[in-house]
Amino acid sequence: MRLFLLEGQFAVCRLAPGEEVPAWASGGAFSSVTRTRDELSVVCPEGAVPDETRCEGGWRIFQIEGPLDFGLTGVLASVAEPLAKADVSIFALSTFDTDYVLVKEESVERAIAALAAAGHQVPT
Repeated sequence: MRLFLLEGQFAVCRLAPGEEVPAWASGGAFSSVTRTRDELSVVCPEGAVPDETRCEGGWRIFQIEGPLDFGLTGVLASVAEPLAKADVSIFALSTFDTDYVLVKEESVERAIAALAAAGHQVPT
């Protein structure tokens, strides 16, 4: 599989479940909004997040080349397993077309090495 490292750093934010989706949550080349009965989660460019927002920054995003067929199995596992073995924590997201794996900035080089060793292509 081919994975592409997106430009920039991202934040994973937690808002109250009843909050409206803020305008800052949908800017930039990548954003994701997920609402559950317990929370509103936002992933967006780190620089867009207001200071008072509960979040964790310093994430980088690997995009799995897609589109992926819904019938495929093990796609995310094939990425998550070598990263887990390399002691790289992940935050995963899926869209209609593909999957995204977030890793902390300080783990990017280790993640690239682990993914390459597992047979994935990660152009730099």
